[in-house]
Amino acid sequence: MDKRRIPIEFQVGDLVFLKAVPMKGVIRFSKREKLNPRYIRPFKILERISKVAYRLALLPELAYVHKVFHILMLKKYATDPSHVLHQEPVEVHTVQILAREEKTLGNKLISRVKVL
Repeated sequence: MDKRRIPIEFQVGDLVFLKAVPMKGVIRFSKREKLNPRYIRPFKILERISKVAYRLALLPELAYVHKVFHILMLKKYATDPSHVLHQEPVEVHTVQILAREEKTLGNKLISRVKVL
C-alpha cells in the first residue's frame, strides 16, 4: 500500500469532473488540442459499483460513452459560485441591412451581413 497516496472516495449524489483525456481504444470526447480542458463539466454520481468504479449521469450527447468510470478518471467538484457566468442581455436594433454575401471557407458556407 502506498502511504503517500490519499484515499479517494465519493458518495452517491456527489458532483465530479470527468477526465476528458482519451486513452487507447476509448472514443474521444472531442479533438485533442493543446488548450482543451483536461476535465469536462460536473456530473452526478448515480451509483457506486465497486471501491474503484462509479456510474455517472451523463448527457444525451455522450450516450455512446460507457457510464461506468474508474475512480482515477474522476475529480471532486467543489461548488463555487464564481464558476457560474452571468451574461447580461444584449439588445440589438437593426436599422437597415446594407449588404449580404456568402463565402466558402473549406467545406463550410459562411453568411456575412453588413448592418447599419
